[in-house]
Amino acid sequence: MAAFAEYQDELYARGLTGHQPPYPIRFAELEEKASAAMTPKVWEYVAGGAGDEHTQRANCAAFERWGLYPRMLVAPAERDLSIELFGIELPSPVFMAPIGVIGVCAQDGHGDLACARASARTGVPFFAGTLSADPMEDVAALLGDTPGFFQLYTPPDRDLAASLVHRAEAAGFTGIAVTLDTWVTGWRPRDLRGSNYPQVPSGCLRNYTGDPVFQRRLGPGDDPVEVAVRTLPIFGGPFRWDDLDWLRSQTALPLMLKGICHPDDVRRAKDHGVDGIYCSNHGGRQANNGLPALECLPGVLDAAGGLPVLFDSGVRTGADVVKALALGATAVGVGRPYAYGLALGGVDGVVHVLRSLLAEADLIMAVDGYPARRDLTPEALRRVG
Repeated sequence: MAAFAEYQDELYARGLTGHQPPYPIRFAELEEKASAAMTPKVWEYVAGGAGDEHTQRANCAAFERWGLYPRMLVAPAERDLSIELFGIELPSPVFMAPIGVIGVCAQDGHGDLACARASARTGVPFFAGTLSADPMEDVAALLGDTPGFFQLYTPPDRDLAASLVHRAEAAGFTGIAVTLDTWVTGWRPRDLRGSNYPQVPSGCLRNYTGDPVFQRRLGPGDDPVEVAVRTLPIFGGPFRWDDLDWLRSQTALPLMLKGICHPDDVRRAKDHGVDGIYCSNHGGRQANNGLPALECLPGVLDAAGGLPVLFDSGVRTGADVVKALALGATAVGVGRPYAYGLALGGVDGVVHVLRSLLAEADLIMAVDGYPARRDLTPEALRRVG
């Protein structure tokens, strides 16, 4: 049983020898320092959202409307945060949500590899993205014993789409999440203000340009990146129910749909044979003035009827993780915090962020009297405000 709270002891122990934590503890300070570590265009891309960013703020505020009942005279000396996902035992319910162009958040431009190394060190699964600075095979090779997942933007060209899926299988990824809400780019004023389309030419196209199906279509002297930008919808194309049936036939890996927030979509997805639902509104990056993802989670869970439900959007703290788990999420994804840790400290920065989130979640369960993940139920929460 992992003792995540021990990270707090390590930080205090370093203080006794005059060493303060090398990276921020609070999210606000982490964000502030990351803004200085990133180039302006990368910062605006990572920190920004759609429209006036109302939905992005609402995602975070939704967590403040829930409080956890403290239960006394329990005092669990050990807490069990482990979960089972697709038949695999994981030490914690936290995962690194897919972030497009995460490569450029690292000082060396290889953030995908750094996140894989952090995953191996912490046991926190990483969702490797289609838009990667390094080939998925190189990313998967660094995950060690930690299961990894692949996030798919599905190209309309089915030969290319099938190739990406089969490569993910061969690389050893444990499951595939199909992103549904980014087949067109949302209205993002921060990027538009600087005429910044960070996907091009940021070096995030290696999964496309290195793909054998794509390479067979190159002519003599063709520049692969130029051809990819000119001929591909980089975020994939429109993905509809008949496309899902085709994709389901291409792989035996667990298949998740990312971006599902309506119960009717959950029920229909079950009918089409998916293995999991990924409740998310892309962190408020794609459509403004939508519902906070956390508000959608209970309805999604009810419709899922026992299917695993992964969740992200607005998660900033260990307390947020605990609340999402109590509402019923199987696993909880964190996004911007680990991107900021990556910008500040590479692998070590990501590890610090993940260990901090898990330590806070573990300590909340200790103080409030919840010995295990199974004890976090909706009855442990109350609406506030």
